[in-house]
Amino acid sequence: MASRFHSTARKIVAIGRNYSEHAKELQNAIPKEPFFFLKPTSSFVRTGGNIEIPNGVIAHHEVELGVVIGQTGRDISQNDALSHIAGYSLGIDMTARNIQDVIKKKGLPWSTLKGFDTFTPIGDFIPKDKVVDPHQLGLWLKADETIRQMGTTSDMIFRIPRLIQHVSSIMRLEEGDVLLTGTPSGVGPLSPGQTVTAGLTQGKEELDRLELKVVQRQGGYVYQEE
Repeated sequence: MASRFHSTARKIVAIGRNYSEHAKELQNAIPKEPFFFLKPTSSFVRTGGNIEIPNGVIAHHEVELGVVIGQTGRDISQNDALSHIAGYSLGIDMTARNIQDVIKKKGLPWSTLKGFDTFTPIGDFIPKDKVVDPHQLGLWLKADETIRQMGTTSDMIFRIPRLIQHVSSIMRLEEGDVLLTGTPSGVGPLSPGQTVTAGLTQGKEELDRLELKVVQRQGGYVYQEE
């Protein structure tokens, strides 16, 4: 499972608004309990691939720490949460921001704006024993040579055991599932022709890096503003 979790995962559970500065930059209230949405595993794309921007879409990057579930469970306590983790991964949660702005006002589901193919770049599997403390990792992302996001997982509002406890109280977490834990501030648009690079660090050690080209999607969905 560990080396090929990208192809065996049943679901991607993405936590929203888990960094207060990110919530503020989008003018969202800071949640009182974890908030999450689901992304399809068909949105995974590996480093060296392309992020495809559909026509009419303004797509924002959100760099995140991913948690890879290693043991299936439901109603997992915070004390037992770490035993259900196989390891970690670097990810980018792409968001069709202009669609989100409209959908939020209407109270409609988020599946379209989060679920496009290639909208979840994902890195290599990092075994749990290689990470001393998942709440002391650095996250960064740059578009071409411009740093956009630079943060630390210590700024999470809800820590990983709380996230696992909350999600598993609602739906079973299964082996291979990926839990994206939220993004620090600095999100912004990516345009076709750019290169996006992201990294996950532990002290001075780089645990993983993603690099992808941003391209215009040919065919498929076209978003037209109302």
